[in-house]
Amino acid sequence: MTLYPKLQSFLNLLPSQEIAAERKEYLQALIDYVQSKLDSGMSLRLNFICTHNSRRSQFSQIWAQLAADMHGIEADCFSGGVEVTAFNERAVESMKRAGFKVTKNGEENPKYYLFYSDDASPIVTYSKLYDEMGSDPYAAVMTCSHADENCPFIPAAEIRIPVRYEDPKAFDDSPQEAEKYDERSLQIASEMFYVFSKIKIKA
Repeated sequence: MTLYPKLQSFLNLLPSQEIAAERKEYLQALIDYVQSKLDSGMSLRLNFICTHNSRRSQFSQIWAQLAADMHGIEADCFSGGVEVTAFNERAVESMKRAGFKVTKNGEENPKYYLFYSDDASPIVTYSKLYDEMGSDPYAAVMTCSHADENCPFIPAAEIRIPVRYEDPKAFDDSPQEAEKYDERSLQIASEMFYVFSKIKIKA
């Protein structure tokens, strides 16, 4: 599988991104979950949850799915919120700057199709409730403090893993907007690729 050149250049930046020891502690729970699923031969389902499912959870779904695909790990990466809004256009633009080719279907809460290679199906994403993933067990990865604190019970979650990120929304309509969205995207990409790089696949 050949990635689009701009996206490959973005991914080449990831090894230079330092992940703090504290962050690695949170990520270890996710690594352990993924490894346990693969070792047991069970389906791997990850649900990244944030309040509006518009920025951080979308970034997380996309980068986790790409990381899994790139490491040859079959995974169903999903994202959802407590409320339905839309995949924020600023976040979509950040994905384009990272090198994805993006198409859009719909207006109010459009579906976005993110292509990363001519040899692979796109990653499909839009704003939705977290329970749209269904009732089969999954890991609920909580990407924002508000959702983590206001979703005390997620019925289908067999484990709940807090991996919180700062919201780039704070920089909307500021001169730093694009920089901060790209910064958050790069952080999330680095951490999701770190997680999947630690997974041992049986021969």
